[in-house]
Amino acid sequence: MRTLDEMAAKGKAKLTAKAASMKRSYSAALPRMKTGYDATPFGPTRKANYKTGVDAGAKFYHVDPDKWERNWKAKMAE
Repeated sequence: MRTLDEMAAKGKAKLTAKAASMKRSYSAALPRMKTGYDATPFGPTRKANYKTGVDAGAKFYHVDPDKWERNWKAKMAE
């Protein structure tokens, strides 16, 4: 049986390998996210703030495999 460290290393490697794809997927989803939010009953200020927020999210979106590994190991060790 693999150790917790070995399992975490495998998960980290898989996350690292798909990080760029995840960022592209998030960016591609932005128009759908905005269209979906436009369908809510909220007012124009809330809708504008949401759009600004998701655009900022795309700008700063990143995957942190080291953080994922630390948190996963901590959770699995509980």
